[in-house]
Amino acid sequence: MASSLSSIHSAGNSILSPPNLKPRISTHHHHHHSLSLCTSALPNHANPSLGRSLRRNPQPKPPFPHENNQISERKNLNPVHPSAQNVDFMSLCREGNINEALEFMSRGVPADYTIFEALMNSCASPKSIEVVKRVHELLIRSPYVGNVELNNKLIEIYVKCGSMRDARRVFDKMRERNLDSWHLMINGYANNGEGDDGLVLFGQMRKSGLRPSADTFLAVLSACATAEVVEEGFTHFELMKNEYGIDPRIEHYLGVIDVLGKAGHVNEAMEFIEKMPIEPTAEIWEAAIKFARIHGDIEIEDHALEMLVDLDPSMAMANTLTTPPPKKQSATNMLEGKDRVGQFRSTNPYKGDAHEKLKGLNGQMREAGYVPDTRYVLHDIDQEAKEQALMYHSERLAIAYGLISTPARTPLRIIKNLRICGDCHNAIKIMSKIVGRELIVRDNKRFHHFKDGKCSCRDYW
Repeated sequence: MASSLSSIHSAGNSILSPPNLKPRISTHHHHHHSLSLCTSALPNHANPSLGRSLRRNPQPKPPFPHENNQISERKNLNPVHPSAQNVDFMSLCREGNINEALEFMSRGVPADYTIFEALMNSCASPKSIEVVKRVHELLIRSPYVGNVELNNKLIEIYVKCGSMRDARRVFDKMRERNLDSWHLMINGYANNGEGDDGLVLFGQMRKSGLRPSADTFLAVLSACATAEVVEEGFTHFELMKNEYGIDPRIEHYLGVIDVLGKAGHVNEAMEFIEKMPIEPTAEIWEAAIKFARIHGDIEIEDHALEMLVDLDPSMAMANTLTTPPPKKQSATNMLEGKDRVGQFRSTNPYKGDAHEKLKGLNGQMREAGYVPDTRYVLHDIDQEAKEQALMYHSERLAIAYGLISTPARTPLRIIKNLRICGDCHNAIKIMSKIVGRELIVRDNKRFHHFKDGKCSCRDYW
């Protein structure tokens, strides 16, 4: 980056940030495998008007009224003691009969704070966004609509579902917000590949008069890492120390290393580590090893590994001994629609329509430039068989099933319990452009919002 990064001063020590780094402003161009899919809750960049309001250019939305951003000192609305009927509600929640409980509530059976809390805890799975929306509607009509903790819980669940649009809707309508409300939103934007929006929200938080905490800056550094804005990462690190008097914890130093590493500045990350005013921990060296491996810097990887072993000799064995292969699991896909959840296994025969859809889509993908990366097939089979194996990976079958069973142009949401492979990541980017839909995939690392041939992770995960 053309301009030098700001110097970092900490506790009498001077840490010079790496020179000659241009600020990278990110854009929004953006087998037991368990998968689920639902077709609601567009993320906020699917809504042009909302997306525009969150961009730093043009001007972001004006800050919320100061009185709406005070940390609430009030206690939660006092939950009443569960009556016999409430005990039945609690039993329904414990047994997972959420729809039955919601049916009672929709008929006018009253529920207190404890019941709403139990309902949200029971449907806090990314597979149950439609159920969450029903709970949300009932909360709006209840005396607890203004309760900070219940609204925070709703935000948390929507974030886990990858629906920042719904999370933002809850946040905007909150009568009171506490620090957790802001942290959930900023972290949510970071985890969903929308770090720029998280930084805009942090700016609004500062204008509102709320004083950031150490945890606030962890969320902000995460947003900087996602947005790959190195200059801003150092700026906020300095702001934390100099303006708010917050001493960095080891997690904050890890956050800065994450900002540098995700932007590909591995050498600068090592310089930062060497100039830290505190002794690097094992977590610091493990982060350095991770980014060195990702960016192919063998020299730095070896040095970081040597430092890690000096700190913890047991790590030498962990990095040299081969571990037994994990037990093979059959892939399971769970598809969630508006009114039902379907489950199937990739080892079982699928309906012919889904297979035919995937075959046709594969032909279109090849015409668009897709070339199967058979490195991700570890079986000793010929090239054609490897390409066939890749084509029928479970997440692609889930997408094909969703394409033929849901209205055109609606987004598809897929939940995967393992890391998405590189070939599927590339394939789904091309799929999103061909089918004209947003394809939201959550793997065990992060959210991937595929749209118009691009992914929100910028090919880093």
